[in-house]
Order: sequence, then structure tokens, then C-alpha cells
Amino acid sequence: MKIFLYEHDLPNNLNLGESVAIDTETRGLNINRDRLCLVQLSDGNGDAHLVQICARKQKSPNLEALLKDDKVEKLFHFARFDLAVLTRNLCPVFGPVYCTKIASKLARTYSDRHGLKELCSELLSVELSKQQQSTDWGAEVLTEAQKKYAASDVLFLHKLKEKLNEQLDREGKLEIANRCFDFLTHRVSLDLLGYQELDIFHH
Repeated sequence: MKIFLYEHDLPNNLNLGESVAIDTETRGLNINRDRLCLVQLSDGNGDAHLVQICARKQKSPNLEALLKDDKVEKLFHFARFDLAVLTRNLCPVFGPVYCTKIASKLARTYSDRHGLKELCSELLSVELSKQQQSTDWGAEVLTEAQKKYAASDVLFLHKLKEKLNEQLDREGKLEIANRCFDFLTHRVSLDLLGYQELDIFHH
């Protein structure tokens, strides 16, 4: 595994293919308060590319071009949060989206544990450490532990998608999963309008 760290943008010559795993690290979990600090990406081949986003507003043309490319599939774990953060801090995200948390909730009804750590452990026999989850991601210099943690959030999403799709297909839930993924952009728009907690579909 190799971890590449960049300042504010991806390099000009980097091609991550047609399916990219993406994750974000922020200063907190409030999408309208806490800024984006780091974007992690992987093409599923064992390497991770980390883009540090500084507090000063700067352009990220290569990263934004990738996010806007409607021919590139974006894989997330808890896409609802990451899509909102990217949309608010960088640009709208286009193209097909896949969320391993939604897929897990639809496929793994035998469990109420749908975190990335649990999925990697059960489906891939990979044990992840979450010790660095609540650290200062806005620091100018990231520690090696932070970099490894951030990389682990994207390195396994392609393999998890394969495993979860096997279960979704077997249980006849692949079509409804895809419809849920398609709805995510609308759910994110509601979140950014302030409807995170209010269920507008409730009586």
C-alpha cells in the first residue's frame, strides 16, 4: 500500500479510472459549521490519495473535475454526509453513487452493525483501527497515524461493494438499493436546506 499526500488538489496526470472510492475528514460532524479538511480517494488497487484542504479558500480544479465527471462512479461509506460536505465546500458531485452503509442496511438485515469497521471485519476479514477518528484533521501537518487511518477509509470500498452486491442480488434488493443511491442527491439537498432532522414524509 502506498499513501500519496497532496496540498489542496490532485496532480494533473492522475487517472483514477471509472470507479473511485471517496471519503472526507472534517473539523466536526455539522455539515453547515465544520469545514472540510481532507479528501481521500482510491481506485481500488491498494493505493490511497489524500488531498489536504486548507482553511484558506483555494481552487481544486482537478479534484472538482473528478467530482463533477458524470461518467465516474463514486463509492462512499455513509455517502449522505460526504456528498453534503463536498457539495458545500467544493462543488456538486455528479455521476453514479454507491453507498456501502445503505447497501449494508438493505442486505445485512441480520445485523444492526453497519459501520465500516464491522463490514471490513465480517466481509473481508480486515480489522480496522478507529483510534484516529476524532483528531484534529485541520492540522497543517498530519501524523502518520492520521494518514493511515484516512487511507483505510477508502482502500476497501471496492471489495465491500462486490460482497454487498452479492447479498443484495441474492435477496432481490439490488434494484431498490440503486434507487436509494439515486435519491441521495435529493436527500443531500434537503440536508443543506436545513431538513436534516425533520422527516418531511412523516404524517
